[in-house]
Formats: sequence, structure tokens, C-alpha cells
Amino acid sequence: MSAPRSTAAGKVLEVLAAFDREHPSQTLSEIAQRTGLALSTTHRVVAELAGWGALERGEDGSWHVGLRLWEIASGCPRTQILRDVALPFMQDLYEATHENVQLAVREGAELVFVERIAGHRSVELVTEVGSRFPIGSTGMGRVLLAHAPPDIQEEVLASPLRAWTPHTVTDPKTLRTELDRIRREQVFVSDRQLSESTVAVAAPVRIGRNGPVSASLGIVITARSADRARGLREPLLRAAYGISDELGRRTHPAD
Repeated sequence: MSAPRSTAAGKVLEVLAAFDREHPSQTLSEIAQRTGLALSTTHRVVAELAGWGALERGEDGSWHVGLRLWEIASGCPRTQILRDVALPFMQDLYEATHENVQLAVREGAELVFVERIAGHRSVELVTEVGSRFPIGSTGMGRVLLAHAPPDIQEEVLASPLRAWTPHTVTDPKTLRTELDRIRREQVFVSDRQLSESTVAVAAPVRIGRNGPVSASLGIVITARSADRARGLREPLLRAAYGISDELGRRTHPAD
């Protein structure tokens, strides 16, 4: 929930929220337009954020997110340990498959991609580190949704589901059955549901082998190689189990 716009903190958050993947660089006027703040207020807030290092000004005069924010975000406890633990397993998985390997976590009814390894020959993705998607839209999101609290599942199932491609499952009853199958089988194959050019294979990452689901690990391949998806199940599960075991040891070292 955003802060009230009448507060100083609310105005700061409004300005920061104006920057996203579609708007990484903006002029002062564009920021004011996107936030709805007065130009004089926008100028004052941007100047304060720039002085602190949260925003930086480019050579063309436009503004973009500053390095100071990245430094703070990189220390997020929720993802720092996860990424540190997962990266070696992701690297091994990439070497074994030479396909895109991704890691995502759930935030509410969305998933956020927190790490990715890709080679120059890997299929091009519509996702990237830091991007958010509705949790029901991607293969990795479906895995997270299958293990989400019941209220989150019901919220998603009760909302209209976007059809990204003709193959996207949008029927709540069908999706509910799919989530049951994911819980039983652990690995989920998402066939062209987010992009007609890709197939994703995803598995849950837990805190300990039998602990709560912390993240989702996935491999994304070209739809032309969809017959490879079954063969990716075992290496994906090995990596997911390895991350889960190490997360358990890091989180509960005395157990």
C-alpha cells in the first residue's frame, strides 16, 4: 500500500514509483505528469532524491534510478541469501542445459524475477531480473501459486486471468485442477502460455527439503524444442533440491 500523497514520504514514493521497465528515464515534466504532482513539487522531490543518490541525471537532462537504490535493494534479506545459495546451482544447471535458467519469488499475487542466467544462444525472453508478472501468468508463477496461502489462491482464481497467448489457461476450474497436479508432481511444464515462442519447466524451491516454498526455479526453452521439456525434469529437480537443502542449512543451521 502506498503512502498518502499528502505526506512527504508519499510524494517521494510517488516519484520513485514513476520509474519502471517501460519508463527507465524521464524528464522532470514527464515525472510530474506520471505522478500527478505539481511541477514545483516534483522538482523539489527529485532534487532531494538526487542529492541522496536515489536518482541520477543523464547527459540528455533526463532522470533515472541511481546506484544508491541498487546498493540498498541488493541487501534485501529475503533475496540476498536465496540468490547467494541458488546461483552456483543455477550455473550448474545452465552448464548442463545451455538454456535460460531463472529464479523468482512471490510477492502477494505477483511474482518477481530475482536472478537469471542466459547464454547468447538461448531463446529470447519477455522476462528479466526485477520484472513483475501476475502470479498466474508464467510457469514459475503457477508453481508459486500452487504453494501460496489459500487466500492468495482464491484471490487469483476469482479475478479475470489474462490470456497472453491462445494457449494460456484462463478457466478457474481448469487452473485449480492444474495447481493440484503441480503440488503432486512438483514439476510443471508451461507450454506457450506466456509467449508462443517459449516453453517453461518450473519446480518449487523450499527452505529445507520439506519446508515451505520460498521460490520457484525454472528453465525456459524455445517452443521448437518442446520435446526436450520432459528430459529437463530431473536436472531441474536436482538443482531445486540442492538449493532447498542449502537454504535449510543456512536458515536453520542447528537443525
